[in-house]
Amino acid sequence: MDRIAIRGIRAYGRHGADPGERERAQLFEIELHCLLDARGARENDDLAATLDYAALYRRVVSLVETESHRLLERLAQRLLDLCLDDSRVLEATVKIEKPGLLDGATPGVTCTQRR
Repeated sequence: MDRIAIRGIRAYGRHGADPGERERAQLFEIELHCLLDARGARENDDLAATLDYAALYRRVVSLVETESHRLLERLAQRLLDLCLDDSRVLEATVKIEKPGLLDGATPGVTCTQRR
């Protein structure tokens, strides 16, 4: 199995349990890991045989910017759904952090889903 990771995704969105958190966009830092069999890409140097991480990155940023959820767990589930839209992805892990929210402490969640 192969693991494709995208680290350092920074997107601004309106997510939070406090209604004030949804009034203006805040920074979210996101990391994704997708487990799949990318043997075809390794053997044939073919992008179609693996996950297009640039396309996934764009979809993640768009979702964070356009949807609004009270809980990070719900946002994480939506991002897991994006990863698992590709039927080759067997397992996905999403880590979301909200930097600067708690006087220097950074809250976050990490969620994993298997097909």
